[in-house]
Amino acid sequence: MVRALVINLKARTYEVDAVHDGATALRLAAARHPDVVVLDLGLPDMDGVEVIRGLRGWTRVPILVLSARHTSDEKAGALDAGADDYVTKPFGMDELLARLRAAVRRAEPAGDGLEDVIVDTGDLGAKKVNRGGKDVRLTPTEWHLLEVLVHNSGRLVGQKQLLQEVWGPSYGTEKNYLRVYMAQLRRNLEADPSQPKHFITETGTGCRFEK
Repeated sequence: MVRALVINLKARTYEVDAVHDGATALRLAAARHPDVVVLDLGLPDMDGVEVIRGLRGWTRVPILVLSARHTSDEKAGALDAGADDYVTKPFGMDELLARLRAAVRRAEPAGDGLEDVIVDTGDLGAKKVNRGGKDVRLTPTEWHLLEVLVHNSGRLVGQKQLLQEVWGPSYGTEKNYLRVYMAQLRRNLEADPSQPKHFITETGTGCRFEK
């Protein structure tokens, strides 16, 4: 599978480094600073979730998990650890490539994104996201979700619309993604995540940002 991925990605002009264990992946990522990481969870030396945590200790690089593990708990565990997307095996190469492109796009600075939006609240800053005067580091996916919600400030954004705008048009039913990432935004930006004032979820309907 690794060989097939390398061939397909190189054919589409990606530069690819392929390794077969978690320790080597962490060392190579620190040396090469990749634009995106495609990660299997079933590694010979450690669980892939440990690799995610190791990467998240110092980088916001998009992490796309590619795994045979398919239960909701396993997916949520990887997303909670800091993964940006999750593809289950078996998978279609076209879908994987589309999600890879989406991950790379989310990591790129948006010229018309939140840099131009002033969010006038006590905890959310203007050009940088901060809480209590301290900058908060967000993953590309967290930033993209924040951007969509802020641009629709005060309006309910449906679950399907959010999934498609943030993760791509092939999404629409992965409600656990929204649950995980809304919880992360609350942990990062709300004064009391258990009683959110800004990042509101309407159960079964969608989410909204309130100033």
